[in-house]
Amino acid sequence: MTIAIDRALLLSRSPLFASLAADELNSLVKYARTKRIAANEVVFHKGAPGDQMFAIIGGRVKIVTLSDEGKEIVLAILAPGDVFGEISLLDGGARTATVIAAENGELLILERREFIPFLERHPKIAIKLLEEICKRLRVTDALIEDVVFLNLPMRLAKRLLFLAGQYGRPVQPGIRIGLKLSQQELGNMVGTSRESVNKQMRAWEDEGLVRVDRGYITLLRPDQLQRIVL
Repeated sequence: MTIAIDRALLLSRSPLFASLAADELNSLVKYARTKRIAANEVVFHKGAPGDQMFAIIGGRVKIVTLSDEGKEIVLAILAPGDVFGEISLLDGGARTATVIAAENGELLILERREFIPFLERHPKIAIKLLEEICKRLRVTDALIEDVVFLNLPMRLAKRLLFLAGQYGRPVQPGIRIGLKLSQQELGNMVGTSRESVNKQMRAWEDEGLVRVDRGYITLLRPDQLQRIVL
């Protein structure tokens, strides 16, 4: 298998590009390149210039911003098949957030000079990309509202249910979130300390609502967590 075909196969696993034919994928990745990233490596900083979009081949990345006090706020955690950097790729402006590798991984890099003409030839992909941007903006807006208006149990339950919807798979019993998450990462997602997350998760474990196994969280009673949110 050639490098270009291998990259096309990897890209086809992304929901954004799944509808493309093999020859269309091959034309897209003809000039693409891959990059290995190490855990905690900064892919790019907020405010940096950017003309590339990234597709995750392996590993996870965190989309983060910093509060005025320097506290890291996690806006999203992305996994293989997800893309990021699309806003700067489309408008040529500065990066809107910082991206950090949550673990060792690999990225496929798409350059603006090749991708914009590709979008002009494939408007359906352009629409899907805009839908992805809108979806993330809605998630970010909801995150801000949650921090302002919801208490910790409600924020944490809502975030766990969201992650289960994105990355969960059914198990007996419940739904297992297919992302390894530290309690610090969870705290950064919901705007609180690791200690507060630890206390709440232990309480829910005692109540039989969740189970934590080496960083992987299973929602044993998602219906009960939903009631907390409501």
